[in-house]
Amino acid sequence: MELVPRLNAEEIRGLFAPPPWGEVVPPSTFSMTNVEEWDRFRNIDMDKEVNMIHSFENSLEKRKGRVDADKLAVLNGWHRVDCRTREALRRSSVSELIEGYEECIRKFITESSDGDVLELQVQDPFRRLLLHGVCEFYNLASDTVTDMNGGVESSKMTKIKKKKRGSPQLSNITLSHFLKMSKEGSW
Repeated sequence: MELVPRLNAEEIRGLFAPPPWGEVVPPSTFSMTNVEEWDRFRNIDMDKEVNMIHSFENSLEKRKGRVDADKLAVLNGWHRVDCRTREALRRSSVSELIEGYEECIRKFITESSDGDVLELQVQDPFRRLLLHGVCEFYNLASDTVTDMNGGVESSKMTKIKKKKRGSPQLSNITLSHFLKMSKEGSW
């Protein structure tokens, strides 16, 4: 206190003033609303309040109970897909390609036996990534191998087969439909 000279009233007021860039504070939405409307909300009867809370909790329980098997299967399939592949599927602009892969894979699931292998020749790395993502979604094992044709040209062959444990379940909602719905914001 000995090192600092005495402060006058203006200097003390300046210590407790708001920052210089915030002198004029715009009125908030809350302060601009009609006071009567908020009074009705604040002065609500306790019985009415309890009834409102119970009805709200019951409506939440009903919503939670409505999750059907198809939506659950789609979400489980989506969570099986690797996060980088999910991002590629979300950003992909070739939805027809994904639909084509899905159609082929769904047909393979329904018409094949456990030991069968589906072989697809996909050369583009991004399209192969999308194919592997569709396989992960349907809980299939997929592996890409390089096939050397006479040592001159190499081609990539993706082999798809059913996993040994658990057979893949087909839901009514396809991956491409799920992606369209999530892009539109309706999922």
